[in-house]
Amino acid sequence: MTVDQLSVAGRTGPAASTGRTTPERRRTGISMTGRRHRAFYLFTSPWIIGFLLLTVVPMAYALWLSFTTYDGISPHWKYVGLGNYSELFADPQTWRSLGRTGLFALTSVPLSIVAGLGLAVLVNRPLKARGLFRTLLYLPAVVPPVGVGLTFKALFDQNSGAANGVITLFGFDALGWLADPYARYVLLMSVLWAAGNVMIISLAGLQDVPRELHEAARIDGASAWRTFRSITVPLLSPVLLFQTVTGVIASVQTIMPLLLTPDGTTAGVTALPQSNYLYMMHVFSQYFALGRYGYASALLWVLFVLILIATGLIFRFTSGVVFYNVDPEAKK
Repeated sequence: MTVDQLSVAGRTGPAASTGRTTPERRRTGISMTGRRHRAFYLFTSPWIIGFLLLTVVPMAYALWLSFTTYDGISPHWKYVGLGNYSELFADPQTWRSLGRTGLFALTSVPLSIVAGLGLAVLVNRPLKARGLFRTLLYLPAVVPPVGVGLTFKALFDQNSGAANGVITLFGFDALGWLADPYARYVLLMSVLWAAGNVMIISLAGLQDVPRELHEAARIDGASAWRTFRSITVPLLSPVLLFQTVTGVIASVQTIMPLLLTPDGTTAGVTALPQSNYLYMMHVFSQYFALGRYGYASALLWVLFVLILIATGLIFRFTSGVVFYNVDPEAKK
């Protein structure tokens, strides 16, 4: 046995079998696993810091405010415990605004999904200038909400709006679009204006549907509607579930009615038509019109809990109708 062999035989561990230092450990003494963990936290630290500072801290602050009478200005405030929560549950305006919000969500979310899916089916066909049509249909979705609100306010103005200009040409009287009972329809149209966002997501889901299934259905003599209902929609069910959940969350947080107020300011929320006085408008009125930061924070926390409950119910009642190509509960 040579001197080198004796020196290797005297070593222990993985390095003894190879005659060299293990590659999992560097000169710093940090293993490869440790380096990977450090790299993971290093790359995710901006998001973690942002989540803590911009989400967790404001939510905790709002929770603390919900137990006080703080008005945002005066240093004189007091702790009232669950007083704000007891008041909001006894406030009929809270329940009425919550009911309008629920009705708005039940109306706007299905309309947006159906409109977006219909547009996706149209632009998924082999048409000329298909890319141009997709771009034009998606463009309204990238317009900021402020721009959309101001545009609809100008279009449906009772005195100078284009909508009344068109209907008066046919001999009809001008309508007060931004007042009851028509204000709710303007709000729904503003939501459908951004259906291009739903269209893009639905289009991505349509392009993921295997063509072989459609070809097999045509060979079996299935109609286009039967193929769409029995093949396309089940395969799109995860996409539709995603759009339903995000749509419900967005609809209960909408601030579009505020942009359609007569004076266009935060104080104008008190002059909103009753049909557009949604839950978030009630929160806005408590925050900015009345300066009741504690009460408004309690309203927001109740809304947060309601969103969690609604999301859980959606997942619970759709668990049997959503089709996944891969079992989402399967362990990797």
